[in-house]
Amino acid sequence: MDIQEYIINDVKPLQITDAVTVSQNIFSQLTYSHLAIMENDVYVGCLSENDAHCFESDCAIKDVKYALNTFFVKTDTHWLDVLEAFAQHDCNVMPVLDDNNKYLGYYELKDILQLFNDSPFLYESGAVIVLEKGTADYSFSEITQIVESNDSKLFGCFISNYKEHMTQITVKVNPANVNQMLQTFRRYSYEVVSAAEEDSYLDNLKERSDYLNKYLNM
Repeated sequence: MDIQEYIINDVKPLQITDAVTVSQNIFSQLTYSHLAIMENDVYVGCLSENDAHCFESDCAIKDVKYALNTFFVKTDTHWLDVLEAFAQHDCNVMPVLDDNNKYLGYYELKDILQLFNDSPFLYESGAVIVLEKGTADYSFSEITQIVESNDSKLFGCFISNYKEHMTQITVKVNPANVNQMLQTFRRYSYEVVSAAEEDSYLDNLKERSDYLNKYLNM
């Protein structure tokens, strides 16, 4: 998926010789978390809104250069890695550089999130299953094999949580044969943490548990 079409230049980068008050005025009109800063046509980093409001208005950005955050992505960075960069730097704008490190513009977080919203993982109707297995024991190829061996299709999966030496994997599949699929996962020692579709295995366990409790209480 080509995301370069989402590069925008609505807000021009500031020069390091500009006064901090220039950034303060821009931040007061926008909801951006950062502004790109240039020095002699070279991108040198971003000034955050929080930092900008901490400095004296009449000082130059070059006087607070130490506070700049140097983060960016390249034009060939995959959109999932772009999304990760947004999360790592707690920002809603992401500078984009070309192969020669020339500043091209920036991505907005809302545009990249929309790409995720438009992916089949979210919009396709299906069943969401959360699995858990030892970090050294799970395998994406094994998960795919289990899904496809039960005549279903895998829409996507990702690591959704770590717990000590255990890893949780969220899987979205075609809703066909979900119960049979869950039982296969259990045979391969995956714990089914949750499943959006009805799980007859758990229902049967619950029925047996209720029956046993009723028997013990007689």
